[in-house]
Amino acid sequence: MTVREFAGWLHDAHERGALLDAGRVAGGLVTDADRVAWDLDLAYRVQDELHGLRAATGRQILGYKLGYTSAAMRAQMGVPAPNYGPLYTDMVLADGEPADRFVQPRVEPEIAVVLKRDLAGSGLQLHEIAQAVGSVRACFEIVDSVWRDYRFTAELNTADGSSAAGVVLGPDLGIDPLECHRLSVTVRSVNGILATASGAAASGHPLLGVAWLCSTLERRGLPGLSAGQVVITGGLTSAVELPRGAQMFADFSSGVSVSLRRS
Repeated sequence: MTVREFAGWLHDAHERGALLDAGRVAGGLVTDADRVAWDLDLAYRVQDELHGLRAATGRQILGYKLGYTSAAMRAQMGVPAPNYGPLYTDMVLADGEPADRFVQPRVEPEIAVVLKRDLAGSGLQLHEIAQAVGSVRACFEIVDSVWRDYRFTAELNTADGSSAAGVVLGPDLGIDPLECHRLSVTVRSVNGILATASGAAASGHPLLGVAWLCSTLERRGLPGLSAGQVVITGGLTSAVELPRGAQMFADFSSGVSVSLRRS
């Protein structure tokens, strides 16, 4: 397949709610009439094509998700380094809203930042990023990979937008952006605690993930971040399956909670 055809294959699977088998993917893709091996640059080209197909249907960008910024997520999925994918406005769920439209959902507690001014470039310092942040919010991300049983490589996951599918943006955490790495979070169900972590699990500091994103967008020749956009800075714990009939809570040490359920 060409890059465009591969993106179309992913888009069609998402539209149908179908799962794909990573084993069907050949060792390379055809681009510019040459067969090339998979790498992250090629994976992002597929992601760009997939975004184009989604934008053509009227979907609008909300911001970005960061993937694999924590050691827990990298170890769980065997992905060695961070990646990113687009977030769309139609991915937002209200707190407690049933997550019933997903195929194989998992949830991750995260720290989200909402920008009040544009942000771009490489080498950004923490204080520069903090000055661009309008609010720091509690977040529950829903990932829903198109790859069956989450069996994928880093490249296949990146091509699919890092499995971005849904997000609950909770209340403002009421904390200085420079201090958000000091927060802790507990993920629990009605049966008890499932996981705990600190904000520092995301890249050492969630704002460092934002710096990485800006640098990566610049390296790829893409626009930086815009005022009003949301960046969710990566799962703080390993991803937790959301089975039918379950309800999950993410309780942050600032006293804020977000929840998800599945009918």
